[in-house]
Amino acid sequence: MSIDVINTNTLEATTGYIHSVETCGTVDGPGIRFVIFTTGCPLRCLYCSNPDCRYLENGKKVSVDSLITEIQKYTSYIKASGGGVTISGGEPLYQPKFIREIFRRCKELGINTALDTSGYCDLEIAKSVLEFVDLVLLDIKSYDSATYTKITGVFLEPTLQMANYLSEIHKPAWIRFVLVPGLSDDPKNIEGLANFITTLNNVEKVEILPFHKMGEYKWEQLGYEYQLKETPTPTPEQVQQALNIFKEKGVMAS
Repeated sequence: MSIDVINTNTLEATTGYIHSVETCGTVDGPGIRFVIFTTGCPLRCLYCSNPDCRYLENGKKVSVDSLITEIQKYTSYIKASGGGVTISGGEPLYQPKFIREIFRRCKELGINTALDTSGYCDLEIAKSVLEFVDLVLLDIKSYDSATYTKITGVFLEPTLQMANYLSEIHKPAWIRFVLVPGLSDDPKNIEGLANFITTLNNVEKVEILPFHKMGEYKWEQLGYEYQLKETPTPTPEQVQQALNIFKEKGVMAS
């Protein structure tokens, strides 16, 4: 399968495009994280919280040196908390040379690294990045392929290939699943994902993320149609039902 990624030969490893940074993140990996949000993403998720990260050129061009200088300002409390640096997006693997260099420099400084990715990429390109990644936060939007494509606009297969490869190399991973009423909450879909996760040997954690509309205003500002206006957030009972399905399959989720 051919995967649409940016022509990395046109970008230097020393510069790339980012949307913003968060200096005290607490949800994108263990401890306190310095989180870099890159721009550019091949997915078109219906509930995307960062639609302003779709296009590479919408970001700010920065150097790896400048990012490392900024990261070093926070190194003491990042390390003290058991935290590190997370690169999210957008889709970070849209700029593989750039993020590889950031991660490589972080490892030189003894900083823990995490990659938040959809896994929708050319796996051979991703392998060189993963060499410098301690933890992968892998977003699996749905296990049912038709639902996955409806949510993202792309195919599921590359994400599952990424998951299997991470298991093969014993790369620690957290699996993230967004629970969307009427879209990804079918019990058979959740059972399928739980069964798939049981085949992997590297999953440290499964996170069920309840659907929210925090990014809806961005869609309106950008002139995009937000198709989930009438979709409610899941109830505590719906979240618990999903948790129970994972538990029944021997997968502990939270």
